Amino acid sequence: MNNNTIVNPSGGDEPPQENGNQDEQEDATTEEKLEQVIQTGSITTNGKNIIHCLTIIGQVEGHYILPSQNKTTKYEHVIPQLVAIEESQDIKGLIIIINTVGGDVEAGLAIAELIAGMTKPTVSIVLGGGHSIGVPLAVSAKISFIVPSATMTIHPVRMTGLVLGIPQTLSYFERMQDRIVNFVTRNTSINAERFTQLMMNTGELVMDVGSVLNGADAVKEGLIDNLGGLADAVKALNELISEGEKSNGATHNN
Repeated sequence: MNNNTIVNPSGGDEPPQENGNQDEQEDATTEEKLEQVIQTGSITTNGKNIIHCLTIIGQVEGHYILPSQNKTTKYEHVIPQLVAIEESQDIKGLIIIINTVGGDVEAGLAIAELIAGMTKPTVSIVLGGGHSIGVPLAVSAKISFIVPSATMTIHPVRMTGLVLGIPQTLSYFERMQDRIVNFVTRNTSINAERFTQLMMNTGELVMDVGSVLNGADAVKEGLIDNLGGLADAVKALNELISEGEKSNGATHNN
């Protein structure tokens, strides 16, 4: 035995510092993942497939910074993540966990359009609430889930603060509302007439027009694909990934 090796308990020779380097790498990876969660509320998991978990919680923050006491999802954090996920060769799929009260319409719709345009398998699950602009975000994935206790509020576009009461303002609201209706109906089985009817309902909300759907009702209306929990969503995502890999394999063989 030379002086550059040490004897381990099993009797074999082992190079020094090898385990130490491995532990340091694992610690660095753990720290990176923790930092990722702290900064963006997201994480990339390494299970059966490497999938990225994106959370959309609180209020979707757009062009204006919300008060510090508000729990927000910042669209300038989400958009680069989606680009990176789409370009990554390691990440096989995306799961979006949603519990939002809504927020900036243009920012939320921009995120939803990016998710809908991804080639990677995507699955969303609504927990708690998927209200207002949370509706397009929930339906942007290729498969959507909602837990039984969650709710989704559908209502017309609203704006706080000073609004000019002129025809041009009303026309702007109508065009923005049409963009939301078109996106939702394009990505679900609900038709525009029924979605607009739910949006303009006057008999349910005390201080507003609109409708509140629980998990079962959202599925019944064709807004969400499935009623289920996290395990169901992850299983569906893994199945999408497997189907995509088989399809790519068949294409290469041909």
